[in-house]
This record gives sequence, C-alpha cells and structure tokens, in this order.
Amino acid sequence: MTRPRSSRSRAKKRPGMARRLFGWALKLGLVGLVVLAVFAVYLDAVVQEKFSGKRWTVPAKVYARPLELFVGQKLAKADFLQELDALGYRRATTVSGPGVVSVAGNSIELHSRGFQFYESSEPAQRVRVRFSGDFVAGLNLANGRELPVARLEPLLIGGLYPAHQEDRVLIKLDQVPPYLVETLVAVEDREFFNHFGVSPKGIARAFWVNATSGRLVQGGSTLTQQLVKNFYLTNERSLSRKATEAMMAVLLELHYDKREILEAYLNEVFLGQDGQRAVHGFGLASQYFFSQPLSELQLEQVALLVGMVKGPTFYNPRRNPERALERRNLVLDLLVEQGVVTAEVAAAAKAKPLGVTRRGSMADSSFPAFLDLVKRQLREDYREEDLTEEGLRIFTSFDPILQFKAEGALADSLKRLSGRKGVEAVEAGMVVTNPENGEVQALIGSRQPRFAGFNRAIDAVRPIGSLIKPAIYLAALERPSQYSLTSLLEDEPFSIKGANGQVWSPQNYDRKAHGTIYLYQGLVNSYNLSTTRLGMELGVPTVLKTLERLGVEHDWPAYPSMLLGAGGLSPLQVAGMYQTLANGGFNTPLRGIRNVLTADGEPLKRYPFQIQQRFDSGAIYLLQNAMQRTMAEGTGRSVYSQLPRSLNLAGKTGTSNDSRDSWFAGFSQDVLAVVWLGRDDNGPTPLTGASGALQVWADFMRRADPLPLDMPVPGNVTQAWIDPVDARGADPSCPGTVQMPYIRGSEPLPGSPCGLQAPVDSVMDWVRGWLD
Repeated sequence: MTRPRSSRSRAKKRPGMARRLFGWALKLGLVGLVVLAVFAVYLDAVVQEKFSGKRWTVPAKVYARPLELFVGQKLAKADFLQELDALGYRRATTVSGPGVVSVAGNSIELHSRGFQFYESSEPAQRVRVRFSGDFVAGLNLANGRELPVARLEPLLIGGLYPAHQEDRVLIKLDQVPPYLVETLVAVEDREFFNHFGVSPKGIARAFWVNATSGRLVQGGSTLTQQLVKNFYLTNERSLSRKATEAMMAVLLELHYDKREILEAYLNEVFLGQDGQRAVHGFGLASQYFFSQPLSELQLEQVALLVGMVKGPTFYNPRRNPERALERRNLVLDLLVEQGVVTAEVAAAAKAKPLGVTRRGSMADSSFPAFLDLVKRQLREDYREEDLTEEGLRIFTSFDPILQFKAEGALADSLKRLSGRKGVEAVEAGMVVTNPENGEVQALIGSRQPRFAGFNRAIDAVRPIGSLIKPAIYLAALERPSQYSLTSLLEDEPFSIKGANGQVWSPQNYDRKAHGTIYLYQGLVNSYNLSTTRLGMELGVPTVLKTLERLGVEHDWPAYPSMLLGAGGLSPLQVAGMYQTLANGGFNTPLRGIRNVLTADGEPLKRYPFQIQQRFDSGAIYLLQNAMQRTMAEGTGRSVYSQLPRSLNLAGKTGTSNDSRDSWFAGFSQDVLAVVWLGRDDNGPTPLTGASGALQVWADFMRRADPLPLDMPVPGNVTQAWIDPVDARGADPSCPGTVQMPYIRGSEPLPGSPCGLQAPVDSVMDWVRGWLD
C-alpha cells in the first residue's frame, strides 16, 4: 500500500515551481525587452533617416511672366486690376501690408510681396501707379520717390506632379501668420510645448470625454503623433500601430526640438483634395482656398484652415460652407476660452465670410494647354524625377492678361456663330506669340480652355489651306528680276496629269476665273488658279524649301496639291511659320520657357532668345505689304469693322476642302495670333477662314489693343508711283496714281507729268524691261 505524500513535501514543491515560472517569465521579459530595444533602435533609425534627410518630394512650380511696370507702358487699368485679382491681392480702403491694393480713381496703390527671380530679388514695397487712358502715367514709392521700374511677383499657373500626386508649398516657421501656431496648438494639442511626444493628460481627457459621451468624440494624439502617422505610418486602426506611433513620437522628440517638429507638421498635414492632387501643408492650402500666401492670412482664415485639420473633406468650405463656417466659429470660440484672443476680436472674425475663392487657384488644370507645352519643352532637358521631385521653379513667357482675352474672344465668337448649324461640334486651337522674340504668350487647346484633354494647339495637325500661299509669293518675291508685286499672273483654269494618270484641276473658291491680274492680287484675294500657276513656275520643291526656311518641319511630297495647303500643320507650327514673316525674315524658334531655378533659388538654366536671318528683308517687306492689303481689301477685310484701319494689320485666311478647317493667321507689331476651328472627326463645318477663325482673331485683337504694324523700309526697297491700271510709272501729281514698294532696280521707270506724253524711248525701255 502506497503512502500519501505529506503536505510538507507539497509545500516544498510549490516554491520551486514558482521560482521556475518566475525565471521563465524573467527570461521572456528580458527577451521582450531586447526585442523592444532592437525595434526601438530600428524605429529610431527610420525616424532620423527620413526626418534629417530630404523629407518631401516637391513638384516643379510653373510661373507666368512677371508684370513689369514703367511710365509710358501700354497697360489698361482694368487689365492691371485683373492681374492683381489673379494674384490674390485683397481690395481695401487703405494699404496695410503685402498683398493689399487700394483703388482711387485712376490711381492704384499696392504693397507688393517681393519675389526671388532668376537674376535678382525684387523687394516687397508700397507702390503707387497712376493711369492715363491705357498707359501708365506715373510710378512712385509710397514716399513719393519716382520708380524707374517695378516688377510684380509672377502668377503661379501650375506644377509638374509626381505619380502619387502629392503637392505642397514648403514654408518656414518664421513665415506663418499671427495666431496660426497658437490656434493649432489650442485646437489640436494644448500640451504640445510641455509633453515628450505623448500626452498622458491628453489621453486621459480624451478617454473621459469619449466615455461620458458614449461615442468617439475626441482623440488623444499629440501633434507629434499626428505627424508620425502622416509622415511614417498608414491610417490602419490597430493597437500595434498606435503603440508604434507613440514610440516614434517619443523618439522624434528626443532628437528634434519643438520648432522643427511644428514646422514639419505645418508642411505635412493633409488639408484637401484637388482632383487627383492631394493638398498638403498650410502653405499650399492658403493658396488653394484663398489665393494668398500663408503669411497674409487673417485670423478668420487661419481658424478655418486649422478647423479643417479634423476633417478636410467633411469641412471643405467649397462643398460644405455651412459646416465649415460652424467649425471655424467653434475654433474662434475656443481661442477666446483659452485666452488667445479677446471676445471682441473673435466676434469681428466671426462676422467675416469664409472668403474662399470660387475654385483652387493652384489647380494644375488652370491653363492646361500652355502647361502641356512647358512640359514637352522641359522634358528635352530634364529627367522626369527632376521635374516632379526637386522643387524646380520654372519661369515662362505666359501672359495671363492675353490668355484671358483669348479665352473671352473664343467664347464670345463661338456664341455669336452658334446660330449656324454644326457650329456646336466645332473645336478650337489658338496660339498667341510675341513676333519680336518668339515667346508663346497664350495657348488654347480646346473650346473649353480649362479642360485638360487633347491639345489641339499642339497636336491637331490639319490641312492649312491658303495659309501656305504667303510662302509661294515670298519665293517669287525673292527673285526681283522676275517678280514684283505688280508682275502679271494668269488666273485661268488648267489641269495637271499625275504619274498615276489622275488629273488635278484646281478651282477658285468662287468657281470663277479672273483673267490677267497683278501678283499681289492673287494673294490678297486668295485666288487658287493664279497661285498654283505661280507655284508651278517656281517649282513645288522650291516652295517647300521656302516653307522649311520659314521654320516649318514637314515631310510633304512635292505634289502640286501642296501648293493649296493639302499638307497638315498644327496651330503652333503655323505660328512658327508666320513668326518669321512677322519678324522681318528673322527666324525665332517659339519658346515658352525663359529660365529655371532650383528649389533654393539658384540659377539652373536659361532659354535664351535665338534669332537667325532666313530671308532678305526687302522680299519680306513686299510680302507684308501684300498681306496688309489682304486685310484692307481682300479676304480679311471684315476685320476693320471691329478694328481701326490705322493698325495696318497683316494676315491670311485659310480654308481646307469642304470647309473642314477654318484658319486665320495674322499679326500686328507686337502680337501674332493663329486660330483654327474645325471638327475632331474631320467633318465639314459651316465656316470658312473669313467667317470663322478670322472672327475669333478680330475679337481677340480688339481686346488685346495691339500696336500698329510699322516695319521699317529696308535699304533695298524703294517706293514708286504707278498707274494702277497698267502698273506703268506715273507722276505723283496724276489723279489715281498709287505708291507701290519694289526691290530697288525692279521698279518701273518714272512717269511723265500729267498731260505730257512720255518720250518714245522711255516707253520702249519700259516695254523691254517688262519683257525681260
């Protein structure tokens, strides 16, 4: 029989088991501590590596040209105010600080913001601008001292974003407006300057509020924890992520001071969504919602942005204005409760409207056609990651005033034409350049200019019709021994049989022949028969070579049909061609970029003005004369129902077969514009070049108010008096005589005084010269 163990032996065993369990627990605890320590070391490395290095990928920012002010400048007061509005200047009775403007009669006083340009820094200063008519009549500082020139900060027109579509405007802590830090701390983390990354008091308070309310009302995260979550972690809701967040917050506070952490938070916090682009940081949010730099925000604006931190979508002031207003006012009440502002100051702020702009001024679709041009030109010199991550600053030739005028002209013209059947399906492309330097100033890629889709200004390659004719006449006028503006051409039907046996028989638009005409009349009236006869005399390859010299790259075959514009070009390519015609025969490649700065303001690359003489200035002068006659008495004459004849504009209409494409290209002294109207499916339209594109062009020029075309007379050009009937030299005293330019040596002999018969020898000399 087995004897039972005594209670004494059992008592001895229990302490031994307890010691073993304690030992195992101690070992497990030590292992856990080691694992935790290793994990902490890992987290510490993660925290320091990202926070001390390059914290953000910042997209390149694209700026318009800066508006330069000087006495004598042609600038309407209304246009100046429109640009100030686009820049986010606030109207006030008195100018109190940067970004504020006051208007009194013909005088405008403003406090500019200052800006770091490519070559120098422009200071922030108070400037008074006085207007007289459409010109700047006075430019002074606030103390009355005259200014030779003042330059406003350029309009930010967009950016080049990385794949994750994150965007921000980086700010320094010393750039924040009054109340921002106090408001943020009061609303999001009252103990920020006292805790070590986590706040036991805040956690306890949040626990108590949530427990008593029966629902999740308040969170216990500090600003440091929020930064860690946004900067390093995901939005996963779990205890392990929360614990990791707390550890990283403590580690962050061990290595970096409160100012660094606060500055990072101000740049990182998510505050909205603009389409596919995420709006991060208070710097960008200020521009996006108020069209103002962060430093200029008032108390009520600061309260709104801080209030949105809790829920950027829920409190979006554009979508949910009532909800956003309630949240803003709640923040203002909290500031009073914590003694940040007085009740009177808060009440005044609460009386203000939300004040957000109608749409985001920083949207990447603001001017999509021009931005598309900039991107294409930049990618010839930079890698994609340089453009989307390094914060480059791109300065362009974009002119907001001309862009707005072009958009208005297109919209109003299409509205006037809407009574014609089929116009509703018509699309548009438009290019505006400076004839003197080739800078692209405005670009429209669609009849809906803000729609970022197919860019017809660059990519719609369509038959140019009669826009090619100036190239044909230029090729002729380069041969003054053979052709002048008054050379005789036959505008009669003819046919050409091709190698494949097909017969090509061109026709005039009016289906009529016009007999013997002067050379300039063929261009002025856009006659097809005389023009193609001239082109065939010169040779199609010669004409195509002239087109290349004008700056057009093409691979067209040397078919006779090319003489009537069967080849396709885009509006941008047409602008490049006419740029050379407008600039006296000097080719200036079109460009949209002026220069590039690094994120730190260091000059990186210039895109200098390039010029090359391609044609004799005398031949170009004669061609411009014929193109001016086109506007005065030919296919473009309707333009002077809207514009004064004193502008002496030059241009050319273009219409492709079945009116599928309506074109117009023309220029003044300082503005060149090309307009195309047509259907994307290449279907016929109810518009010719004169009834469609020319109407848009004329409306735009009326708004642009350009300088008259005034090309200096080249040294090899002389003005001769002629009889308009037979182009023989005439005495200027004779009735009906007209002046015509000629390349020196090709002009007709001077005529006899009226009433006297010219000597026979002189007549015979003239006849021989004509035959030669």
